[in-house]
Amino acid sequence: MTEARSPITSHVLDTTEGRPAHGMVVRLDVWTGDGSWARLAERVTDADGRASDLLLPGALVAGTYRVTFETGGYFRASGRPTFYPRVEVVFEVVAPTEHHHIPLLLSPFGYSTYRGS
Repeated sequence: MTEARSPITSHVLDTTEGRPAHGMVVRLDVWTGDGSWARLAERVTDADGRASDLLLPGALVAGTYRVTFETGGYFRASGRPTFYPRVEVVFEVVAPTEHHHIPLLLSPFGYSTYRGS
């Protein structure tokens, strides 16, 4: 039997330091369709750089979502400058029964993301 997990998860890696980005605020919002976003969750990445409990199992529905990574606060905490104070990743969920993993590879002056597994 497999353990139920959040249908949306994230993992942040600090590529400059070569380690997980611990202590970063990560928010999950859903597009309401009336021109605004509704907050679903706000978490802080754990020691492994993960935000693994953004939604309860079974709570995901089709729609447009946004994960916001507060990169400015993360870099400020270590005394490093950054060009991107915030990274917003907007994505479309068409299959709510599937798992959606949003990794972020991060440095002070660049980032990359993709749909992970």
